[in-house]
Amino acid sequence: MAEHSNGGRTAIVIGGGLAGMLAVTALLGHVEAITVVERDRYPEGRAFRKGVPQARHLHILLSGGQRALEELLPGTAAALGEAGARSLYLPRDLLTRTPTGWQRRFDERRHRTLSVTRPVLDAVVRERALRAAAGSSTRVEVLEATEVTGLTGDADRVTGVRVRARDGGRGARRDLPAALVVDASGRGSRAPHWYAELGRSAPQEEIVDAGLAYATRMYRPKDPDTAPAVGVNVPGWPECPRGAAYVPVEDGAWLLTLSGVRGHHPPTDAVEFTAFSATIGDPYVHELLGYAEPLSPVYGFHDTCNRRRHFERPGALPEGFLVLGDAGCTFNPVYGQGMSVAALGALAVRGALDAAGGLRPGSAAAAQRAVARAAEPAWLAAVGADRPYAGSGQRTARPVERLSTWYIDRLHARAAVDAVVGAAFRDVFCLTAPPARLLAPRIVLRTLLRPRRPGLPAPPPTVEPL
Repeated sequence: MAEHSNGGRTAIVIGGGLAGMLAVTALLGHVEAITVVERDRYPEGRAFRKGVPQARHLHILLSGGQRALEELLPGTAAALGEAGARSLYLPRDLLTRTPTGWQRRFDERRHRTLSVTRPVLDAVVRERALRAAAGSSTRVEVLEATEVTGLTGDADRVTGVRVRARDGGRGARRDLPAALVVDASGRGSRAPHWYAELGRSAPQEEIVDAGLAYATRMYRPKDPDTAPAVGVNVPGWPECPRGAAYVPVEDGAWLLTLSGVRGHHPPTDAVEFTAFSATIGDPYVHELLGYAEPLSPVYGFHDTCNRRRHFERPGALPEGFLVLGDAGCTFNPVYGQGMSVAALGALAVRGALDAAGGLRPGSAAAAQRAVARAAEPAWLAAVGADRPYAGSGQRTARPVERLSTWYIDRLHARAAVDAVVGAAFRDVFCLTAPPARLLAPRIVLRTLLRPRRPGLPAPPPTVEPL
């Protein structure tokens, strides 16, 4: 390795949000120093910040993401619970309306989903990541209100970043050298532009955009005795491309997110928002609003396309560069996968560096391949669901996607009424098992040979023991 003056065994993480803090955690012990470059200033306490545009919307952490987070930062799930995060065991604690009817509430207790507002999640993870760094051999510095304007180096190797202070002042622009630069800057990553400045071609990119938009409002039940005992999920389907999710978060509040594809976008006007809730595939959510009072305005969000930049492919990654989280693979947020995939990706980075014996030539490329493998199941699920609604030029699916979509449609209908098929489906959806789990002989036979049966005609009030 070079000396510290030339980057040495140092790393720079672009972005100090969730993915950035998970990247810091993955790098602890593998480098001597990490500098986190964050565009915003962190708010006092657990408050919303401008740099997280989807922060006011529904966020869930799937069981697969929780397991990865616990491996990276033990005790974080408990800390989130202490901060007010609500636990929902699937399918017991989430009433789900499928195209064929309501799903049965099997008492599995195998997949716990955490529902929490984004400010609480970010603050808890940041606090624990920085605490872990303070107890490690790696020094961590966070530069707030600082923006990365480009990469230094050349087409073959990244040697650092160019930054500028967003509040001006002397020394506002400077270069920061590093042996490794991790882009964890999210959906707005400028990596393709930075590639062009280095004389490299941008990585191959896939986009599947269903044209979906969603809007969210926070509520509180007027009377705790009338509050629903569990969350409610009514996803859209081709015959009714409007959906809703109504789930509890901390402090006794609930978040209602309404969604719809092109031509069915939910409004942000408060009165129209309530009226829209009556047009989804089942009236149950709209009826629940009669027992709740709003706590916030309605917030909209439109940047929901699935986009994957293939940094893992041969020749797509210069030495000394790594991409994590939404900067490399971003999903339609309505599926709730992004944060879990970021945690799984960070865990994959740590595993790859452990296997390589630390930061060595080629180890970043190996880590990038591991990140891509961690994201693959979620990508297949998201694009399979969104492809039918995609715009012109995006509807042609790979053969594996077409077969997957047909099979998953049949399996999903079966999972609503079949405990065995449902358990396998949730294993994959919650990112604790590979998609091959759905092709196990027992699952295939139950899916294809047993007759299709409708789901329940109304939300099930009771839990079914297994």
